[in-house]
Amino acid sequence: MASKYSVSLDRIIKEFDLEILYSPAPANELSVTSPDVNRPGLILAGRDDYFDPERVQFLGLSEIEFLKSLDEEKRFEGLKRLCSKKPPFILITRGLEPPHRLDELVKKYKVPLLRTTEGTSSSMSALINYLGPELADRITRHGVLVEVYGEGILIIGDSGVGKSETAVELIKRGHRLIADDAVEIRRVSSKTLVGSAPDNIRHFIELRGIGIINARRIFGMGAVKLSEKINMVIQLEQWNPDKVYDRMGIDNDFINIMNVKVPLTVVPVKPGRNLAIIIEVAAMNNRQKKMGYNAAKELLHQLGIHEEEPAEEEVEIWQSY
Repeated sequence: MASKYSVSLDRIIKEFDLEILYSPAPANELSVTSPDVNRPGLILAGRDDYFDPERVQFLGLSEIEFLKSLDEEKRFEGLKRLCSKKPPFILITRGLEPPHRLDELVKKYKVPLLRTTEGTSSSMSALINYLGPELADRITRHGVLVEVYGEGILIIGDSGVGKSETAVELIKRGHRLIADDAVEIRRVSSKTLVGSAPDNIRHFIELRGIGIINARRIFGMGAVKLSEKINMVIQLEQWNPDKVYDRMGIDNDFINIMNVKVPLTVVPVKPGRNLAIIIEVAAMNNRQKKMGYNAAKELLHQLGIHEEEPAEEEVEIWQSY
């Protein structure tokens, strides 16, 4: 299924330093909408069942040598079948010469023809890795995204609870800011979410009483990052004396974001609590849990207390931003 997002052909050409052999229009007016790619051996051989015309088509050494083995008429028919589907563009790899009469057909059907000196497999892998995040489903959520010890931490909570102030403290302690106030979250796989900032507010932080600051200008390039995986969510909330907070960390809470379960930790906020240090420890503890170590379980074991199966609770916190 084609994505509802697109990437301009101009960006792809610049990203991978591709040679333009033919383009029916300026590259910035053309686009790619599918994150998948294809090697069109079957359609060149006469089978076009289940062919997806939205995919970028690669012509590597195998395809071109196969075409050379055909007689003139069959080679022309195979290339015509491919070009008539009007894929977003055809990419010739390894710096190979285009098959005979391909230039004629791409002009007839207005299909961009590009070339790279890279190998076919490496080019396909690189393009898939690039198109995946660019065309992934996405939502925007209110919060702050920071990288702490290599862990992507999404901080959420009510307005004024101290998310941005905590982010500034983390930056001063050597960690990096990805987004403040609005976090654009992309589902790049069935288990992976990647967060980034909208272009127009990237690197900016709002601090009540101070105003808007530019984290990159004040703290330097090392204090910011363009994107990061979301490894855990920390919800800040005002301390409620009537609420019983988890003191052991046995239970596992998750938040559902675009059908991906992400570990959730609720941190109560009150005067005297150093939230930056708490989030640093939460990030390191989350990494240890992913590696199979749970300090609470070890403590219970040493105390001789029977360990029950930890409960898992999945919560849904926000509406759309």
